[in-house]
Amino acid sequence: MKLFMNIFKRIYDYRELLKTSIKKDIGGKYKNSFLGVLWSFVNPLLQIIVYAIIFPLIMKSDIPNYVVFMVCGLIPWNYFSTVINRASFVMIENGNIIKKVYFPREILPLSLVTSETVNFLISSILILLFALGYGVYLNILYILFYPLVLLVQYVLLLGISLIVSSVTVYFRDLQHFIGVLLQLFFYATPIVYAVDVIPANFRWILKLNPMTYIIEGYRDIFWQPTMPNITNLLVVLAIGIAICIIGYLIFNKLQKKFAEEL
Repeated sequence: MKLFMNIFKRIYDYRELLKTSIKKDIGGKYKNSFLGVLWSFVNPLLQIIVYAIIFPLIMKSDIPNYVVFMVCGLIPWNYFSTVINRASFVMIENGNIIKKVYFPREILPLSLVTSETVNFLISSILILLFALGYGVYLNILYILFYPLVLLVQYVLLLGISLIVSSVTVYFRDLQHFIGVLLQLFFYATPIVYAVDVIPANFRWILKLNPMTYIIEGYRDIFWQPTMPNITNLLVVLAIGIAICIIGYLIFNKLQKKFAEEL
């Protein structure tokens, strides 16, 4: 308990650095870009258009309001995959700073996850617009659970990012492996298909995937709409917290030689 109290204290002591890092990451992502922050809409929108053509028309998907269904999976997935991909580079990209200046190293993955969460919040407007555009009757009571689903995804991503960002300092090949793993993970996540189209004897794969429950949470809010399964979300939250604890222990162990390896 004392260890984790010290973590929060260090982060609080360096809160200005954390704020600066988050602002720099958000502002620098589309620096010198003509569209700027609008790329937070354009990038997922282009993907949505492609998938909206391929799956309902070519593959004859009979899911009602399929575009909304897909958007509720694709945008949270982009948030997930972007964070994991960037986490594998975050320490290496900041190697010069790490070698020259002392600061709590965990600020780097923390600021990364937080800045991408801000981008996801902006992209989430697309989910809302598509839901309204396709005539989904949104219930304000269910929308109030959106922060809970986001919190679950945030905690899960933070834990994974702590592990990935520290391990890749020592094993650079992990960066390339993560790209392949995310491609496989995409098809093991119900993003462009419903869980019930998978044969019953293979559904256990989806049930072991925490992103299944997170995406279902967003769909319950914006596509169904219905009450999200709070039990499932709390279980994933507990798993996310456990991954955060394990992730920090790994991160804390490995960070002692970051400067040497970088």
